[in-house]
Amino acid sequence: MSTAVGELFLIATPIGNLADITLRALETLRQVDLVAAEDTRTAKKLFNHYQITAPLVSLHDNSSAKRLDDLLDKLQSGMKIGVISEAGTPGISDPGYRLIQMAAAAAIRITPIPGACAAISALCASALPLDSFYFAGFLPSRSGPRQRRLEELKEITATLIFYESPRRLNTTLAVLEKVLGDRPACIARELTKVYEEFLRFPLSQLRTIGTERNWRGEITLLVAGYDRASVHDPESIATAENQIRERLADPEFTNDHSNRDLVDLLQSEFPHLKRRQIYDLVLRECNG
Repeated sequence: MSTAVGELFLIATPIGNLADITLRALETLRQVDLVAAEDTRTAKKLFNHYQITAPLVSLHDNSSAKRLDDLLDKLQSGMKIGVISEAGTPGISDPGYRLIQMAAAAAIRITPIPGACAAISALCASALPLDSFYFAGFLPSRSGPRQRRLEELKEITATLIFYESPRRLNTTLAVLEKVLGDRPACIARELTKVYEEFLRFPLSQLRTIGTERNWRGEITLLVAGYDRASVHDPESIATAENQIRERLADPEFTNDHSNRDLVDLLQSEFPHLKRRQIYDLVLRECNG
């Protein structure tokens, strides 16, 4: 019985431009016994471009437990296996993490081969703070779980990074503005590709832009973190409260809105105030 132990290589691949691959990644792809790919069609394009002949198997969200067990058996028998995502770094918002967990539990050596990553590339060029960031991946598709997830993220002070699909982007922008407030944000679209684009505006402006756009391509969405300092700044709080009083004195703003509607609207404009503070102001100004 063989006592050889294999090795799992996590190989970053381009996120659009085929030139964005490291020499080490190419060398590894040529040396492994097998490559597990999230999308074998995308992998074949890469392999054909660089004349890589390693055997391919699929490893995606719907891969069976049997496929994972088979790959683990191969690793335990001594094979060297590479894992590649559809694009970018394996394990980040893709199914590779399941095999990584299994390999780690089986004491298989795991070697990262670093390279392209959409989240980090977008962050670097977003003009948002880089000293601390939180990768949140894809938000839940259903409204209730999505709202609850954003409430969990609301007071994180780090820059928030999301992946999003073009068809859901406008809905997500509206929900982000409602829950997090009108924060600075950035849409990074089609990174490294011909139509690469960065839109750096507050969420409200991005939402307005979205009403006139038919979004396409791969999208990374970044939002500034919670400004904790402003929550405890008496001058900032007093200024916000005065601005709320001015808003509530305007019939065009208050007409046809219930108190709850007004609180929701004001919460998105003044996210650094507690909801209870806004609610009390609405009661005093509108019902006093």
